[in-house]
Amino acid sequence: MHSDRRPRLTPAIADVRRAVRTALASLPARRVVGAANGGAASDSGTSVEPVILVALSGGPDSLALAAATAFEASKAGMRAGAVIVNHNIQDGSADVAAAAAQQARDLGLDPVDIRSVLVGDAGGPESAARDARYAALAAAAAEHGAIRVLLGHTLDDQAETVLLGLARGSGAGSLKGMASDTGQYLRPLLTVPRNSTVQFCTDSGIVAWNDPHNLDTSYARVRVRQTVLPLLEKELGPGIRDALVRTADQAREDAEALDHFAEEMAEDLADISEAGISLPVGALAANPAALRQRLIRLAVASEFHVSLSRTHTLEIARLVTDWRGQGPIHVPGVRVERRENLLHFSAHSEERDAV
Repeated sequence: MHSDRRPRLTPAIADVRRAVRTALASLPARRVVGAANGGAASDSGTSVEPVILVALSGGPDSLALAAATAFEASKAGMRAGAVIVNHNIQDGSADVAAAAAQQARDLGLDPVDIRSVLVGDAGGPESAARDARYAALAAAAAEHGAIRVLLGHTLDDQAETVLLGLARGSGAGSLKGMASDTGQYLRPLLTVPRNSTVQFCTDSGIVAWNDPHNLDTSYARVRVRQTVLPLLEKELGPGIRDALVRTADQAREDAEALDHFAEEMAEDLADISEAGISLPVGALAANPAALRQRLIRLAVASEFHVSLSRTHTLEIARLVTDWRGQGPIHVPGVRVERRENLLHFSAHSEERDAV
């Protein structure tokens, strides 16, 4: 049943709703299908509201997102539902999922879909749970025809992601943080601090679930949240989270520009044949390292569907920048050889990595 509660419009409620409203405004709204004249709008057409789904855990971030989306979706010409993933890794998780589903129904969200998953152990518990969750979200979106799944990541989550990436030496890929819109997932709250989502729930009179994993310091993200960021703010002054998010925005802009240039160059430079793909050594050498390495990664990814590590990328780049007549290089799934002023990339069936 749709809730009749009309919470007073507080700053926290206004901030979260505004963020959701702005995000939804970027999506395609109501459309007319089945009309005459090749689908043009007419009286015989059927008006269809695009479906969006909120990934709801019952925690304050996703609950605030769900409530704000329930309020804003119809105004944007959309139908909003919720998908709840039960990871089955905590006692009582089915009850938590059922409670979150009821909260979604009370907010007026429809459909409300609970997905139960089995979490493996590949890559560690955090990675395995994330993989299982995103697989369930993707399946729910496909089943319900959703144009986006909305995720409750906040400004604090973005700052933590950037800091973790820095600590792991993951380069610009982690520095740019999480994208607000991937074409499948939408993150409306990346500009909203976590304390605003908590206050949103308090001001709205809705009770959020507190995940005990968020207090478990065996997780690196929890240690960053509870210890590292507070220490940085204590020692360097407030505003660290905002600074990290600004860094992510700037890094994303730079990375997207370089990716665009690399894709344009690859169309002109790459020679594709049955034997594989080739890039001219001279053009690679003439470009800055950032573009050269992107061209190498792009060639391998597009032709062989292999994602190169930085170590492998740099080893291949040495065939351009430090050529001393060395022979072929083997990286996972790919053989790379320099001959006749070309880098030749071909499929490599050996399972071992010779680099």
